[in-house]
Amino acid sequence: MRKLLGWSRQSATPYHFRTAAGQEVDLVLEAPGQRVAGIEVKASSSVGQGDFSGLRALADGAGDKFARGVVLYLGDQRLPFSDNLWALPVTPLWESS
Repeated sequence: MRKLLGWSRQSATPYHFRTAAGQEVDLVLEAPGQRVAGIEVKASSSVGQGDFSGLRALADGAGDKFARGVVLYLGDQRLPFSDNLWALPVTPLWESS
C-alpha cells in the first residue's frame, strides 16, 4: 500500500486501527485534510453486519472526518451496509480493464 500511495495523485498516510476492546481495521488511510477511510479485508465469500464492527468504531472515533469504510471480500456483489459503509468484491482489483 505504501508503494501505491507513492504514485497516487491523492496523498494519504496509512495506519492500523485497534480499540482497547479489540475492534480492528486492517488499513486506515488519512488524507492531509484529515479525511479518514477504512479498509477491512475478509477471506470470505459473504459478509454480515459483524464484519463492520471495527469500521463502525473507527467512524465513531473519527466523527465528521470519516469519509468511508469498505470491506473487501471474496464475493461478487457490491453491497451497501449504510451510507458510508460498503462491502466490495476484491477480485476486480486483479482483473485487467
